Amino acid sequence: MARISESARIIFISILLVLSVVAALALERKPTRSQPVKFFDAPSQAAEFIGYSRSIRLTASQLKVWGAALGSMSAPCCNDFPLSTCCCPCNLAKSSWGLANFLIARRGATADQVRDSVAAWLAFVNPAGFSGDVCASSGGCARRFSHNGCGGMDERNLLSAR
Repeated sequence: MARISESARIIFISILLVLSVVAALALERKPTRSQPVKFFDAPSQAAEFIGYSRSIRLTASQLKVWGAALGSMSAPCCNDFPLSTCCCPCNLAKSSWGLANFLIARRGATADQVRDSVAAWLAFVNPAGFSGDVCASSGGCARRFSHNGCGGMDERNLLSAR
């Protein structure tokens, strides 16, 4: 009799363990491709995205997606260059590059999805749009994103990203 109750106890504990793992996996929702990134605060998200531009390394196939997405967009601050290279590594470009890295590496986004999300980011940080000649205009690099600027070159000072 004691043997049956010991076996029953082991089975019961095993079932509880399996159920807790299944519940944890069910609650851990991974974002899917269809879920857009929600933009809510330019300086904090610029910092987050710039971090992704430094920390997320893309594979060769992911780099092709990245190049197809950003290479087909004009740099918002300098129309003479694609966003993939821009004319300089300003905070605006680095935030766009990092957002693209995140979408491709963590969400498996396609080039079209990356392009749409980066365009939405740029529209969020400057609803009036970018002139495309920020870098050629006086003080353009130091201006805030929302004032047709690059948000500066120093990623440690993202107050200008507002």
